[in-house]
Amino acid sequence: MPNLLIELFSEEIPARMQARAAEDLKKRMTDGLVEAGLTYGGAQAFSTPRRLALAVEDLLAESPTIREERKGPRVDAPEKAIEGFLRGAGLTREDLEQRDTPKGAVFFATIEKPGRPAAEIVAEVLGDVIRNFPWPKSMRWGGGNLRWVRPLHSILCILSSEDGAQVVPFEIDGITSSNTTEGHRFMGGGRFAVSSFEDYEARLKRDKVILDAAERADHIWQDATNQAFAAGLEVVEDRGLLAEVAGLVEWPVVLMGEIGEEFLELPPEVLQTSMKEHQKFFSVKNPKTGRIERFVTVANRETADHGATILAGNQKVLSARLSDAKFFWENDLRIARAGMGEWLEKLENVTFERQLGTQAARIARIARLARMLAPITGADPAMAEQAARVAKADLSSEMVYEFPELQGLMGRYYAEAAGLPAEVARACEEHYSPLGPSDDVPEGAVSRAVALADKLDTLTGFWAIDEKPTGSKDPFALRRAALGVIRIILEGDLRLKLDTYIDAQLVLHKIGLNAVKASTGEIDTLEEIIDEISDHGVFGGAFHAVLDRLKARDDAPDTGDGSLLRTVGELVPDISTDLLAFFHDRLKVHLRDQGLRHDVIDACLADGGDDLNMLVKRAEALGGFLKTDDGDNLLQGFKRANNILTQAEEKDGVEYSFGADIKFAETDEEKALFAALDAAEPEIAAAMEKEDYAAAMEAMARLRAPIDAFFEAVQVNSDNDVVRRNRLNLLARIRGICLKVADLTMIQG
Repeated sequence: MPNLLIELFSEEIPARMQARAAEDLKKRMTDGLVEAGLTYGGAQAFSTPRRLALAVEDLLAESPTIREERKGPRVDAPEKAIEGFLRGAGLTREDLEQRDTPKGAVFFATIEKPGRPAAEIVAEVLGDVIRNFPWPKSMRWGGGNLRWVRPLHSILCILSSEDGAQVVPFEIDGITSSNTTEGHRFMGGGRFAVSSFEDYEARLKRDKVILDAAERADHIWQDATNQAFAAGLEVVEDRGLLAEVAGLVEWPVVLMGEIGEEFLELPPEVLQTSMKEHQKFFSVKNPKTGRIERFVTVANRETADHGATILAGNQKVLSARLSDAKFFWENDLRIARAGMGEWLEKLENVTFERQLGTQAARIARIARLARMLAPITGADPAMAEQAARVAKADLSSEMVYEFPELQGLMGRYYAEAAGLPAEVARACEEHYSPLGPSDDVPEGAVSRAVALADKLDTLTGFWAIDEKPTGSKDPFALRRAALGVIRIILEGDLRLKLDTYIDAQLVLHKIGLNAVKASTGEIDTLEEIIDEISDHGVFGGAFHAVLDRLKARDDAPDTGDGSLLRTVGELVPDISTDLLAFFHDRLKVHLRDQGLRHDVIDACLADGGDDLNMLVKRAEALGGFLKTDDGDNLLQGFKRANNILTQAEEKDGVEYSFGADIKFAETDEEKALFAALDAAEPEIAAAMEKEDYAAAMEAMARLRAPIDAFFEAVQVNSDNDVVRRNRLNLLARIRGICLKVADLTMIQG
């Protein structure tokens, strides 16, 4: 069985596209070959800056012959129908076979598709792959119509076996396939022929090209760490940069250079970011001090002076870059030490979102909410408000303008330079966290308060202007913000009523959205409502309580139809409910990732609830309970009781929800169930009140045996109507007690 080798040789392919392109080449070629009838043993794809390569092992030498039988029209069908069948099958009338069927005589055709040689199929599939390759960006060159990421120079395509290698005849846009390629642009010896993949890989290496990107990356990392170790230093690990640099060179030559003494006092993150973003340099730090003291660059060629000229040029360019960073740092420190007021003033002219106003207005909202949240996180309210007011000041700094990825981190440095408390400086950095499911959540109490306020303000703001995520589109990262709120609450073991803070922030957004057309009295009233919300925690009640009190005041603003107060009172509860449902959806995803069953989560969320911590603890307790024999059997007993009860209520047209009396009990099992329910009901209610869900589950577990015994010994639908009603009401007690824990009707199984 032959092996296939393909190489598409071009100008430099952007590093970020190489790995995906290699996988696309592999998938599209192998899918096309299999679809055409050529199976194979294995396939490997490779990429370098100048080539994509594919090696396919044990390919069939030709596709198998296929015989297909098609049923045609009836013998007495119209002539046009028969002619159409013949055209579709590619046959003549003489090729048809007439057979008797239960529906009469019918024509049948046997179509034979002879196998084709592998070379013919490979050429056909490869042509289609090249013409329709999914580059993120592509170009045309010269006078041809072919599009490729960069001009395509040559195509190597051979089938090799023990008998030798043959070129697969192929031509596209003037480029003819061959068995030749070339090695390194500068150190290679020109074009050469290859006879197999092993020969191809070995000849490339002799011509200074390492074909495998993983091998290039390993070489870079090993050489860089060895050089750093010899100098008593460490390379700062950056797997993303390593993969990118491995895609920039075909023959990596690792060089370590010095950073000017005048730049060593810059924050290490500034040095690292500047070198990575502008020069693709690895940072080398002193493990004793944590300072970045040197850099590692990767050249694409060996030189007679062992890279000295390359290093000198890189150091010159790096010095210019770091001079800019040093200027930004020193200028920013001057403003920070003056209190950062200059930056905060600038934010008054920076738009956060067209409808949601400026960054300064946003900061004011976040600061107010952070103060409200501080007691929940255990932070000092004044300090939480102070942290929120300066947390985004660094957005106006020159350093963050140059390197946006340093926002927050630079805020911590500047807050420290301004002499602010350590908790405030820490919040400046941590309030953006978590940025993803694997990112750490803020640890400080002040940081948590500001992080929650920041994310809740973002979510409520975009809900207020009806800019919610749709499908896979989430341009404002609102799903990530909601997951951040959830993780901060759960990992911090925080207890807060989300509705309270959602409602308060929604009102603030409505004030901002309607400030121009609203009267002063309406704005003042809305502010008063926010204070009520923070005290009472229930939006609807707080809002309407304030409106009722306003009616008795002589200076009360208009609260009739069309007024701002009436509009907000009607809109905010619905928006709040919708946003809470969004939190519930994100919570389901998070808990499923943690291993909780989706039906258990749904059962605990069935009655809503804005205390996410409590919901999760209840779901965890229920999930653990249902894994036990008692839990599983009790669930079956509940479902049996619920099914019998539901059917009886539908049949009788009444609700059996009260009135079970032990005096109508006829059997010992029935009386025992009464006693068990009498004992369990107050115990479960007390445990649920204390949020001791484990105790509630234990009390429920003790119901398993009497419920099982009841169904074994008792016929619920007795001929005696009084006894039947009493037993149905008893089942209603079982259902009611179990539903106090969760909606068990949503549990599967």
